[in-house]
Amino acid sequence: MKRILIVEDEKNIAEIERDYLELDGFEVIIENNGVNGLNRAMSEEFDLAILDIMLPDMDGFEICRALRKEKDIPILMVTAKVSSIDKVRGLGIGADDYIGKPFDPAELVARVKAHIARYDRIKGTTQDKGVDIEYRDLVIRPLSRRVFFKNNEIFLTAKEFDLLYYLASNPNVVHSKKDIFDKVWGMESLGDAGAGTVVVHLTHIREKIPMDYIETVRGVGYRFSMQTEQ
Repeated sequence: MKRILIVEDEKNIAEIERDYLELDGFEVIIENNGVNGLNRAMSEEFDLAILDIMLPDMDGFEICRALRKEKDIPILMVTAKVSSIDKVRGLGIGADDYIGKPFDPAELVARVKAHIARYDRIKGTTQDKGVDIEYRDLVIRPLSRRVFFKNNEIFLTAKEFDLLYYLASNPNVVHSKKDIFDKVWGMESLGDAGAGTVVVHLTHIREKIPMDYIETVRGVGYRFSMQTEQ
């Protein structure tokens, strides 16, 4: 049975989320403040976390940032804050999806199921293929989800790894921001928020890997460049 962690301080909302998810066969744990939610997430195994942003003690952004350093699970943000800036911030620090309040509980369940299925599929595909990518000083190992640059390990978030591996698996091809967001995040583009999320993640990757493997094609998108040596 898949386990879901809900961190939500509004009791009625948390209970509605729990009831709908349990009807679909999920085991659901609820925490009502940020610190307890993070401690629970770190000490136990969950298949997905649903985080509110406005929480006592520690907000959802902080939980997401801390969780992403240790756990490779889908993270959904559920909040009344619906501005593009908040979406970019949430997705930029590692959230997989963003649902604004009020929301349709059936839609929440559908998104939970879709993201868990997608993570399972990615892990299954990675285990089946396990094909390393090596180019110049960069080594990407999908089986262990590890990246090395000049023999030093580079620590990427789950989405940063997915983005780098997607581009490196399709080298010398220009990908638009919309295409990248659709393929890596596995959902329809959020317009400016989706494009901004891609830019944020690419910026983080470039800060960690000090070589221009990923080229910007102005006005079009990005490509992982594997130049054929002359």
